[in-house]
Amino acid sequence: MAENKLKKPATGLYYKPEVSRYGLLPPTNEALVKAFLKKPFLMYSWNDYNMLGFGLTQLYNRVVVYNSERHEDKKFGNKMFSFKRPSNGFPTKLTKEFLVVDLLNNAKYLTEDVSDLMMRVKRNLDRFDRRLLADLAMKYGKLATKKNLLAMLEG
Repeated sequence: MAENKLKKPATGLYYKPEVSRYGLLPPTNEALVKAFLKKPFLMYSWNDYNMLGFGLTQLYNRVVVYNSERHEDKKFGNKMFSFKRPSNGFPTKLTKEFLVVDLLNNAKYLTEDVSDLMMRVKRNLDRFDRRLLADLAMKYGKLATKKNLLAMLEG
């Protein structure tokens, strides 16, 4: 029976699919990454930036995985995972404040106009925990992110 066979989404990575009334279920992104890394990680998508309320609408086909082991793009099945090893670490929990810091860290790689994005962030800072934003910027922000975000928070 097909449901009793192991599936191979990538070299060295296997899973036994669960069966639903609609057929075989693929593993969750978290289960794939957990089996692959076997170490702590923080996983999110650049699409999560869209829920911050800055008027962003672009969709990205990328799942970002911050970790302490790997720095590579890896395909599991039909999903692309971008493993990053940030030099200044990463938090254990994804928060909207961390997403703001990360958005500013990655602003030049997005399809948004950076100066327009900065204005939108500045206009909407009151919707976030300002102290947490400053702490996360100091801990995880790139130099430009620290400078820009701290200036916005002071002004």
